[in-house]
Amino acid sequence: MARTLQIRNVPSDVHRTLKVRAAQAGMSLSEYLLHEIEVIARRPTINELIARIQAREPAARRLDSAKAVRAEREARR
Repeated sequence: MARTLQIRNVPSDVHRTLKVRAAQAGMSLSEYLLHEIEVIARRPTINELIARIQAREPAARRLDSAKAVRAEREARR
């Protein structure tokens, strides 16, 4: 079920900027803002992202990068 969201006290310059962006995208202001809100809602917060990263298993290193660089340098000599 769709809900209604109302934002009050939007500064004039912000409203004007958003209205221009909506027009440039070929959308009404409501369509444009709904799209932007959906994008924001799908993006994880910093805390959610940190929790995801902390929940992961540590990556196993397969190669020592310093050794690889040294070997490449030695091969060029």
